[in-house]
Amino acid sequence: MMIQYILKGHEMQNDVQTMIQVFYPNLHYYRTEEVSEQITVKSVLQKGIAAAMLYCRGRKKAEWSIPYQEPCTDKEVKRLVKMTIFALLSRETGYYPKWGILTGVRPAKIVNTLLAEGKSDAQCLDHLKTDYLVSEQKAELTLQVAKAECRLLAQNRKEDISLYIGIPFCPTRCLYCSFTAYPLKQYEKRVDEYLDALFRELDYLAEYAKRFCVKNIYIGGGTPTTLTEVQLERLLKKVQDLFEPTENTEYTVEAGRPDTITKEKLRLMKVYGVNRISINPQTMNDDTLRRIGRAHTVEDIRSVFRQARELGHDNINMDLILGLFGETVEDVTHTMQEIMKLAPDTITVHTLAVKRASRLKEQFDLYTLTTAEELEKMLAVAADYAKQMGMVPYYMYRQKNMVGNFENVGYCHPGKEGVYNIQIMEEKQTILAAGAGASTKTVDPKTDRIERIFNVKSIEDYIGRMDEMLERKRQGLPQS
Repeated sequence: MMIQYILKGHEMQNDVQTMIQVFYPNLHYYRTEEVSEQITVKSVLQKGIAAAMLYCRGRKKAEWSIPYQEPCTDKEVKRLVKMTIFALLSRETGYYPKWGILTGVRPAKIVNTLLAEGKSDAQCLDHLKTDYLVSEQKAELTLQVAKAECRLLAQNRKEDISLYIGIPFCPTRCLYCSFTAYPLKQYEKRVDEYLDALFRELDYLAEYAKRFCVKNIYIGGGTPTTLTEVQLERLLKKVQDLFEPTENTEYTVEAGRPDTITKEKLRLMKVYGVNRISINPQTMNDDTLRRIGRAHTVEDIRSVFRQARELGHDNINMDLILGLFGETVEDVTHTMQEIMKLAPDTITVHTLAVKRASRLKEQFDLYTLTTAEELEKMLAVAADYAKQMGMVPYYMYRQKNMVGNFENVGYCHPGKEGVYNIQIMEEKQTILAAGAGASTKTVDPKTDRIERIFNVKSIEDYIGRMDEMLERKRQGLPQS
C-alpha cells in the first residue's frame, strides 16, 4: 500500500512523513504535487494557519486546522504542523498514539533540557502532555529516565571520552537485523586481516586518546564472540595494552548470541578486565528463535548464563525484543518469567523495528506484525516484571518504523546502569569509534556542537582503505 503526501507553504518533509508513519506504519510513502487515487495527506502552512487534509480516492475526506500568531519560531511551527496531522489522523483512524506527536529518538532529551532550566517535575510532565500530547504513562517514564540520566551525566568531566570497537561478524543474520553485520562463514578467512586493520585504527585512537580519560569501552557488532578464542584474546590483549582499562572503566563486551559463547571466551573476558557483558536471548521461546533465524535454544541461553555467573561475571545484561512474529502476550509473560529466574543485572526491552536493511523488510508481506494494542500489553508485562526484579528504567530511545511507535527501555538494578548507553543516547561525550561501519562522534563540551566521522561499512573497503580511514580521523578529530 502507498501513502502520498503534499506540502504547501513549507518544506518539513521529514516531519510530515514521520507523523504519517505513526498512523500508517511500514508502507511506502511518496511526496507528490497533486491529489491522486491513493490515500493522500496534504499539509498546508499559510497566513497564520496550519492545516492538514486527508484525501481518499481523490476526494477530501477530512480536514483539521490550527490558527497561530505570526511571527512564530521554527520549532513551534514544526510542532503545529505535526499537531494538525496528529489530530486529523487520530480522528480518522481511531488510534491515539501514546507518544503523541513526539517522533524523535531521544524523548528524555526534552526533559533533560527543562530540568537544566530549573523546571519542576510537574512542569516537565505538563509540557509533555500539553505541548506534545504524550500520555500520562509515557510522560512519567520519560521523566524517570531523564532524572536517572541527569544523575549519571552530572558525573561527566570534560576530559572523559568513550571508545566503541565494532566486530561486524555474526554466525547468521537475524530476520530483523539492519546492523553492519556479515555472515562469519563467508568472511572467516578474512577475520584476522580485519583485526590487523582494526588494530591500526586502534593504535591511532590510543595515541589521540592520551590527552583524555577513556571512561567507557564498548565492544559491539555484529557479535564480537563470533571471534575464535585466539582471535578474541588478540583483541582483548590489544585493548589492554593500548587503553589500560581499570576497575573504574566500564568495559562492555556484547557477547550477544549464546551459540557463539564458550566457557573459555567468558574466562578470557574476565581475565582481561571486562566487567559488563550482554547475553541476548531476544525471547525465551524456542519456536520463535527458529522463526527469526537463531541457531540456539532456550536451554543454551540458560547454560551460558550460568557459566558466566560461575566465572564471576556480576554485571550481565539481557536484550529482549517484543513484537516478534507469532508471539502473544502470554509468550512475553513466559519469557519474563524465565528471565526472572536467571536474575540478570540489567535488561533492555526492545520493540520490533522494521528496518530498510533487514530481511524482514524484503519479505514483509510474509509476516503479520503485532498490533499496537497487543504491544502495549507486552510492554506493560515487561515493565511489571522488571519492577518485580527490583529494576528501574534508566535509559530509553526510539526508532523509526517501530511496531506501534513505542520505545526501547533499559532497566537495571541501582548501580548497574550501562553508562555507555546513556552517553551514546544523550550525546554529551565524545565517542571514538573503530571498525567497519563505526561512527566517531565528537562533542564540544562548551557548545554541545556534534561532529561525526564515518568509517566505510564493507569489510573489503575497511581493510583496503585503512589509510583513508585514518586520514579522515586526522582531519576530523579536534587537535587542541
